[in-house]
Amino acid sequence: MGLSPTAGRGPSAARRHRCAWATREPLLSYHDLEWGTPVHDDRLLFEFLVLEGMQAGLSWETVLRKRDAFRRAFARFAPVKVARFTSKDVARLMKDEAIIRNRAKIDAAIGNAKALAVLQKDFGSFDRFVWGFDDKDALSKDLKKRGFRFVGPTIVESFMQAVGIRNDHERGCYRRAELIRARATRPAR
Repeated sequence: MGLSPTAGRGPSAARRHRCAWATREPLLSYHDLEWGTPVHDDRLLFEFLVLEGMQAGLSWETVLRKRDAFRRAFARFAPVKVARFTSKDVARLMKDEAIIRNRAKIDAAIGNAKALAVLQKDFGSFDRFVWGFDDKDALSKDLKKRGFRFVGPTIVESFMQAVGIRNDHERGCYRRAELIRARATRPAR
């Protein structure tokens, strides 16, 4: 997160056309370096799923500003470690002022780590599972059926956008074109 979106890209980078929501830091860096870039690492996919759930009812900027604290609090989003969190960990998290202290969201993150472990056994990886969907409603419904929480269609749509399953950069946004070109040069998964 420490990189500026214009770092090392010359003066024209600041004038690039971006999605309308990328107006200031940390949104600019997130937009330019992460949002919509295909993610295939189970740990990072889990991180995005948890963060999207934490964002419900709040701004994404709030979540981004707390992201490092979330990583510390949730064992760098290692699903196996989060799945072993106990009531003592929940109490610790509820006292951590650096994160979003919502009991239902914290419980959902721990439960989702447990559900993810079962899903990985069934499909080999979370990556293989989520990248098999292109519809937010179908993915949301399937995740819920498998015991995941805070995975309604709006949260799942944001997750799919964040991890590159969907390229929802605005038309004219330079990242949209970059991601389309990148997909064209890489074989499908």
